[in-house]
Amino acid sequence: MSEPERAAAPFGLAEVTGPSMYPTLRHGDRLLVHYGARVRPGDVAVLRHPLQQDLLIVKRVMERRDGGWWVLGDNPGAEGDSRVFGAVPPELLLARVRARYRPPEPGQRRRRATVRWLFSAVRPVRSDCSVLSSLFSVSRRLRAR
Repeated sequence: MSEPERAAAPFGLAEVTGPSMYPTLRHGDRLLVHYGARVRPGDVAVLRHPLQQDLLIVKRVMERRDGGWWVLGDNPGAEGDSRVFGAVPPELLLARVRARYRPPEPGQRRRRATVRWLFSAVRPVRSDCSVLSSLFSVSRRLRAR
């Protein structure tokens, strides 16, 4: 994930790199983030990586645990979440993701494709209980081992 553009306002922009949040977010998606917003389980958030704090990552907040928040990517095959580095201290959670913007595909010129893109390019990023419950069950199984 690239460094978000942070202004004096509480909102900023960020760009997704990598597959860890697929299918919710794709590589190249742009995000509208809300700095200092309260996060709840199920929310997608931007945070500093606990082991490499100059690296920003985007993950789904799963649950509050001793020592911080348990965060997971929506793509169970991708690594780099709390299964690797444990709970994230609250001070490393920077922003809540409010919306994503998908840029048009390269070479997209057909009128029909452009209209379809216009209706799907900008979407709010909401808490997803179905993703949350499936990831949470994986999290519980890993914790039980």
